[in-house]
Parts: sequence; C-alpha cells; structure tokens
Amino acid sequence: MDTGGGINGESGTRGSDSFGAFETALRSFAIVTPDADDGRVDRAVRDVLRLVREHLGMDLAFVSCVQGGRRLFRNVDPPHGLEIVAEGASDPEEDSFCRQVLDGRLPELVRDVGTHPGRDTLPVTPFRIGAHMSTPIQLQDGTVYGTLCCFSFAANEGLADRDLKRLQMAAQMTARLIDQARRNGKDVSQVR
Repeated sequence: MDTGGGINGESGTRGSDSFGAFETALRSFAIVTPDADDGRVDRAVRDVLRLVREHLGMDLAFVSCVQGGRRLFRNVDPPHGLEIVAEGASDPEEDSFCRQVLDGRLPELVRDVGTHPGRDTLPVTPFRIGAHMSTPIQLQDGTVYGTLCCFSFAANEGLADRDLKRLQMAAQMTARLIDQARRNGKDVSQVR
C-alpha cells in the first residue's frame, strides 16, 4: 500500500496522532492582523498550501479561483520549486477536476483516479494524476471562491476521511485569509 510518497521521495505525516499537530500548525497561519499587507496574506495562504502538500504527501497543492467560466491558479505550492502548474495560469473552468468537484460529479477524495468509475468523463491533463483531493473554499458571505486542491502523480490508497477533513480545515483557513484580504481592499480574484 502506498502511504503517500510524493515525488523526490517525499512522504506525508498522516497519522491519527498528527491531527493535533496539523491543526496547531494551521491555526498559526490565522494570525494575520487586520492591517496585514497583501504580501503577508499571500504568504499565509502559501504556508497553508505547503502544510497540506507536505502533511498529506501530495505532489502539488493549489488554490483556484473560479470566475467568468475560467479557473485561475491563484496560489500554487509545488515541491522544491518544480513548476507543475504556473501560478496565475488559467484554463476553462469546465475542463477541470475543480468544477467536477464543485458540481458533485467527482468526490472530494479520489485515491486512484485511474480506477475511479467516472474516469472516462474526467478532463484530460498534461500529466498523470494518481490521487486527487479538492474541496470548496466558501467565503464568509456564502460565495464559493474556488477550491483548495492537491494531487499526487501516484495513486494513494492510504488516503482516508481524516485526510479530507484536514483539507477541509485548510480550506476554511484559506477562506478566512481571503476574506481578510478582501477587507483590506484587495481583489483576490486577480493575478498579482
């Protein structure tokens, strides 16, 4: 069983005893003061993504913003600076795993995309996606901003509901950070 090894031999730290450590680390990113500048908010979002990617043993984590029929890669955390997806890039929203998750056509947690019953209806990607996790980012006003996603190139049968719960917690924290940026007058749907 694959326990979450990512590229370059990275592995996650997913265990029931690490849930508290994940939650504690996630809360530390919440300490962004009301007068925080845009750079500090962006760094906090990237820190959340890095925590998710490393903790879950995934190869990429990102925040997408969906708007006007497009999916924008707002914040991206690749391993070791590898550019798998470019921050600021966009593509048609309909051609994305994100849209399928938002519409309920794809579950938030897929351990092996290659054996998923709906694999024939999934968008074609320029690289193999093995395991995929995605959850909506819902802002304080109820608006769905986009998704917090992560994936690995290899399938990962070791992913569990507790891992999805961690991703959902990270999406809630990301939503708070986006709300904070909006209160500061930043249009977080645009590329910096």
